[in-house]
Amino acid sequence: SVITCDIVNSTKLTSTAESTLLTALEKLLKRYTFEFYRGDSFQFYLKPKDVTKSLQVALLCRTTALRIPATSPANKADLRISIGIGRIEGAVKKLATAKGEAFVLSGRGLDNLSKTPSRLLISVEKENIVRYSFDLIAAYTDSIFNNMTAKQAEVISLLLQGKTQADTVKTLKKSKSTISQRANSAKWSEIEWILKMFNNLINELP
Repeated sequence: SVITCDIVNSTKLTSTAESTLLTALEKLLKRYTFEFYRGDSFQFYLKPKDVTKSLQVALLCRTTALRIPATSPANKADLRISIGIGRIEGAVKKLATAKGEAFVLSGRGLDNLSKTPSRLLISVEKENIVRYSFDLIAAYTDSIFNNMTAKQAEVISLLLQGKTQADTVKTLKKSKSTISQRANSAKWSEIEWILKMFNNLINELP
């Protein structure tokens, strides 16, 4: 799969916030083939064995942006994310020259996202019932993350990395009740369900 993103409100971020975000994204993506371009956009590639993790990694990127404190709602950092799931032609060494349907779907999807209020799109090669299931997952996931606060995103980011709520309590040095409240208000149980559904749908693709 190929995931193409751009940073929303990048021109409104302070230089410190922008630097913090880019550094965090680079650290997160270092295990994958990734590339930044145009300053506020980036793309990364997940090998076939990691395709089921596509949505999880994409949402981890989004929480990385959302957890940055904003000076106002209008200046809130966020990401537009387009996930393309399909064939890749040959070995992927440089994203700029890589070819395949997944790259086309991901790039075209990001162009389409920029014309809508949506921040998440999942595209697959063939039109079938599975494709519409991905549309529903993207829309529902987007509605959850659109309402997420920076403090909630901080908690969800750790949970997406496989940390338990007990681990998160220690990492953030907050009370158990505070972490539980933030996880619940950010709809963590729904996010877990979404990730399971995504995994099931990927396994149903031909």
